[in-house]
Amino acid sequence: MPALTPDTIHTATETLSDLTDYLRQNPDPVEALALVEPLLDEYTGLPVQLADTLRALARALQEAPDVPRTAQVDLLITELRTAAWEQADQHTLHYVLDDLRHLYGSVGGSEPGCGRCR
Repeated sequence: MPALTPDTIHTATETLSDLTDYLRQNPDPVEALALVEPLLDEYTGLPVQLADTLRALARALQEAPDVPRTAQVDLLITELRTAAWEQADQHTLHYVLDDLRHLYGSVGGSEPGCGRCR
């Protein structure tokens, strides 16, 4: 796996921004669903990934020896974990995608896993 840098993360967020811009141009619904499907995957979609990322950040901060153990830091770590739970709750968006697929016809398999895993 290549080393992660802020630039690689910026590239990912720029891709999401490009997708948003594209969706604002009113593309064909089947094509739009196909593009959004990986983002809402029940197991590997953005809500699940962001929740895992927030929990991992909270853990890294809590276990870092150079982070001061103060009430403020503890509160910030708790807020990260709360946000992670809130994001994880959004995993149910895949049900919306399932319903949209039924309306517009299948746009791909609903197998668990990311596109690279299928």
